[in-house]
Amino acid sequence: MPSAKLSVVPVLLLAGAAFVAGCSSTPDDKTASWSPNRIYAEAKDEANSGSYDKAIPLFEKLEGRAAGTPLAQQAQLEKAYAQYKSGDQAQALSTLDRFMKLHPSSPAIDYALYLKGIVNFNDNLGLFSFLSRQDLSERDQKAAKESFEAFRELANRFPDSRYTPDARARMTYIVNSLAQYEVHVARYYYSRGAYVAAINRAQNALTDYQDVPALEEALYIMLRSYDALGMASLRDDTRRVMEKTFPKSEYLSRGFKSSQDPWWKFW
Repeated sequence: MPSAKLSVVPVLLLAGAAFVAGCSSTPDDKTASWSPNRIYAEAKDEANSGSYDKAIPLFEKLEGRAAGTPLAQQAQLEKAYAQYKSGDQAQALSTLDRFMKLHPSSPAIDYALYLKGIVNFNDNLGLFSFLSRQDLSERDQKAAKESFEAFRELANRFPDSRYTPDARARMTYIVNSLAQYEVHVARYYYSRGAYVAAINRAQNALTDYQDVPALEEALYIMLRSYDALGMASLRDDTRRVMEKTFPKSEYLSRGFKSSQDPWWKFW
């Protein structure tokens, strides 16, 4: 009987070893025998078909497989774009910052800066809730300003880059958008009788931005707010400035516009 009990032990050990081996096994890497060029081609095919979730890990494999080569740098930029298109803004920005830190003299730095601006850029910048008739409130403008800074660095460092003309256009758009946001917040306050707050926000637009369409309405909001507060001297001063700056202003003859064309919509 003792020998019968001992004979069970090797069987249990073998079973346990088989179980552990099964748990530790990993799926075969189908790219193990692929060349870097094939990995790149496959990743591009996935990205071009919109399968960014499949393209990203392939670009990551290529980064490691082709480390130290221009192809690895290309993979990093392609990965950032795929992350952006898949909606992972934070990872895209992280990838681009890492690229620029590791490869400061890369000939693709201009594209990296442009893509960083695009990732942070949104054609409504998260600011225009008035389009959906929602009440205006404070919003985070950090992304818009970071987008502007990336485009400005691109324009300053690489004025002849093929990406610079579009970057400049987007910079103008961002400035117009931020100024318009200040003005719409001012109008929101004015419509609710918060005239001092309306004046302050309108003044912010006038102080921080120059030569943008929104300043005409900013002055008009100040004029109306001073009038509502009974501050006739400041009202009249504001009117004189407005008449000199915008001599054909329809605000002075017709008041607030019931609807405004989306001048800011370029994309």
